[in-house]
Amino acid sequence: MAEKTKKKKLSANKSKTLILLSMALPGAIWFLLLRYLPMAGVILAFKDYKVYTKAPSFWNNMMHSKWVGLDNFKFLFSTPDSWRYVKNTIGYNVLWILLGLVVSVAFAIILNEITQKFVAKAYQTMMFFPYFLSWVVASYFVLAFLDPTRGLLTHWMSAHGMTPIQWYSEPKYWPYILTICNIWKNTGYSTILYLAAITGIDASQYEAASIDGATKWQQIRYVTLPHLRTMICILLIMNVGRIFNSDFGLFYTVPLNSGSLYSATQVIDTYVYRVMTATNNIGMSTAAGLLQNVVGFICIISVNKIVQKIDEDSSLF
Repeated sequence: MAEKTKKKKLSANKSKTLILLSMALPGAIWFLLLRYLPMAGVILAFKDYKVYTKAPSFWNNMMHSKWVGLDNFKFLFSTPDSWRYVKNTIGYNVLWILLGLVVSVAFAIILNEITQKFVAKAYQTMMFFPYFLSWVVASYFVLAFLDPTRGLLTHWMSAHGMTPIQWYSEPKYWPYILTICNIWKNTGYSTILYLAAITGIDASQYEAASIDGATKWQQIRYVTLPHLRTMICILLIMNVGRIFNSDFGLFYTVPLNSGSLYSATQVIDTYVYRVMTATNNIGMSTAAGLLQNVVGFICIISVNKIVQKIDEDSSLF
């Protein structure tokens, strides 16, 4: 009798395991086909990719292309503007990580304090909506304000007796414009994550703090923020992993690919794209992508180690 019961439990566990595996199978196939198999193409970063005319398939092209070692990596740092676009990439990312953290946490706390559910949901929807817009659509919103002839800001400045600014020819304004665009588009997503963490806090802790005479600000400081520490650390680690990458759509489409703005809008991704379209050198673009990912991996490991030493429970792994 005991053996039959044991067999039934084993069969039940097997069926549950098969069901769970079948649920995970689509995601596993997706990762295998689109993430792991393409890793073989990393070898292009070390080759001068040419078309093999006898049998021009991808694998034949790759196998018969000349091995050039690290030559494809040199173009990233061989131009006078190398320091500028590397500085732009890292500088924008550091600024946006810090600013996005402060703004997202602040909005999450504010939304959590709204007592009327309909109003809170409406604000969440309005903040989250820009995240789903492409940068092509967003660029037209920006153009509606900054167009040198028909833009809203141009008309407003003219109406108030000011000389309109040629926004798409003046690089000094674009660090601010790009920062506003990035915060506008991405804050809603981060805010929802922090808001979800806040709603998971036990309400009795706020009640206890209130009974002890804590003000609203003290409740936020001593109850809300400590509970958000793990979420903040995890998102910070993941964002630092992309510090050598940049949002191509933001830097390419929003400034309308204006050459006069390159000093403020040129980043690694746009530089690599422009070099690839000019030279048609796939090896160089692959090398740039590989370097970005390696640097990102090193950053994630390093920051995770730092967080692990400070607070092991807040580390990513």
